[in-house]
Amino acid sequence: MTTISWIVLVICVLLVLAWYLSYSAARLDRLHAKVEGALSALDAHVVRRAEASLELANSGAIDPASGFLLAAAASESLERVNERTFESDLLEGQHFAGRESVESELTEVLHAALPGQVVTDITAEGGPGAAALERVREAGLRVQLARRFHNEAVKEVQRVRAKRVVRLFRLAGYADLPRTVEFDDTLPG
Repeated sequence: MTTISWIVLVICVLLVLAWYLSYSAARLDRLHAKVEGALSALDAHVVRRAEASLELANSGAIDPASGFLLAAAASESLERVNERTFESDLLEGQHFAGRESVESELTEVLHAALPGQVVTDITAEGGPGAAALERVREAGLRVQLARRFHNEAVKEVQRVRAKRVVRLFRLAGYADLPRTVEFDDTLPG
């Protein structure tokens, strides 16, 4: 092969490599955006669950002691969201800001306040208590789905960022590695 042929071959290889790196960086950027969107959706659903729990606590459908505990746990969840809103960007660092323990506590209180018999009684009575209970169930289901979707997106980003090409050429830049969100989100009753 002549010198010109070698030069053309090297240029073609460099162009293919540049295209591959550009494609990989764009894909990684889209995956990070997907994680941010999923975290935002999870945050919104957690807020809805706390609001629905607060509504149930104030509906009078459960006993006053359980209602007080539920209202306290739901208020704590809402306060953590508001603290985070005033401090900084909600998605900074792509993490849940240590709110996992607060959300797990809300789930525990929901389970304690809503054993099977109480759920059956509230549903049989109907009225505002039954509507609030249904809202808590729907919000809890959406939290489960949003958390699962977020964690799957995070795992995909982690898988792509573990590739040698991504690490070697620093295609992720200085973006933090997103983390999964783990808390108890099982539904009561």
